[in-house]
Amino acid sequence: MPTVLEKKYETFAEFYPNYLSQHSNRTCRQLHFVGSTLVLLALVALMVTGALYWLLVALFCGYGFAWIGHFVFEKNRPATFKQPLYSFLGDWVMYWQMLTGQVSF
Repeated sequence: MPTVLEKKYETFAEFYPNYLSQHSNRTCRQLHFVGSTLVLLALVALMVTGALYWLLVALFCGYGFAWIGHFVFEKNRPATFKQPLYSFLGDWVMYWQMLTGQVSF
């Protein structure tokens, strides 16, 4: 089966199961969750303060935590490099599914 990076997916529905397969390591998923939560907090800080540097904080937290999870724990390349939009959507779908217990921490 091709990895997320080897195949160009036409639909998110086709992409997402493979996206999840690239997040089998629990620590990787946990780092995604922490990073995404920090993104949300940084965006709230942006709205409250109007300070644009919170956008940089959001980007650093979102990608930094996820990429550490992939390179160090999952030992694969993030799907962001090949399909950035589907990867971004996958991050938030997985985040919601973790919050609702559909995907384990």
